Amino acid sequence: MSDQSEQSVDESEQSTYLDWNNSINILDSAFEKGLFVLVIGPKGTGKTSLVREYAAQKSKKLESINFSLRTRESHLIGTKSLSEGSIGFDEGVLVKSMKEGSMLYLDELNAAEADVLLRLDEALDDRRQIVLKESDGQVIKADDSWFAVATINPLTHVGTKELPPQLLSRFPVRIRLDYPPEDVEYKIIKKHVKNLHETEILQGIKLANTLRQASAVEELYYSPSMRETIAYAKLLEGGSSAKEAAKIVFGNVYSQWGNVEFQKVNDIITSMFGS
Repeated sequence: MSDQSEQSVDESEQSTYLDWNNSINILDSAFEKGLFVLVIGPKGTGKTSLVREYAAQKSKKLESINFSLRTRESHLIGTKSLSEGSIGFDEGVLVKSMKEGSMLYLDELNAAEADVLLRLDEALDDRRQIVLKESDGQVIKADDSWFAVATINPLTHVGTKELPPQLLSRFPVRIRLDYPPEDVEYKIIKKHVKNLHETEILQGIKLANTLRQASAVEELYYSPSMRETIAYAKLLEGGSSAKEAAKIVFGNVYSQWGNVEFQKVNDIITSMFGS
C-alpha cells in the first residue's frame, strides 16, 4: 500500500463524523451535478460537522462565514485597501472562494440582513458571477469547481428570518438534519469518548431527548444539542456521577430563565437519576 493510501485510511479512521442519514452521498450527488445545497435543522445536530467532513473527504479547501446581524457586504465581497501609496482590494470570502473554486460554507444563512442576501444572490444564479462595484466594476466569474453549501436554523430560533424565495431556489438540493435516534446518538458519542459508561450515557441521551421534546412544544426555553450529550459523556469519563454530570451539563443552563424553569428541569433530572 502506498503512503498516500495509508494516509487516507488513517484520516478516515480518525473521523468523528457518523453519516447516519446518507447526507454525504446527497452532497456528493449535488457536487457532481453543480447544484448548491441547503442543510436545514436545529442547532447542535451536526450541520457544520457534516460540511467539514465532506470538504475533508473531497480534499476541498473550505471557506466559511457565519452570518449574523453584524455581517456586512464587505465580509462577503471585500474592501479597498491602501498599501505604500497604492490602492488594492482585499477579497472577501465569497470572491475568494469563487476565484479559487473552493467550497463555500454559508453558516446560519437565514440570520443575514437583506442587503447581504441580495449581494449573495447575484453570485449564486446560473451565471455564477458577480460584478465588483467596490473594484471598478470588475467581473468575477466562479471557477467550474466552485461549490456552495448553506445551513439554516428553523424559524423558531431567535434571530432567524424567512429566506427570500429567489435565494431559496438557488439551493435546490435540501437536506433535513434533525437529532438522530437514541441508538445513533450513542454511536456518535462513542466516536468522541474512549471509556464508555453505556447505561449512564443512554440515560443522558434520554434526558436530552426529553428536554428537546419539551422545547419543541414550548414547555421549555432551551433544547440541548449533541455537543451537550458528548460533554455529559466526557464528564462521566472524568469521574463525575451521572446525576452530577446531568445537572452540570443539562440542568444549570436553565437558571438563566429563572427559578421556575431551573426547578422544572432539575425535577426531571431527579426523577430520572434519583434523589
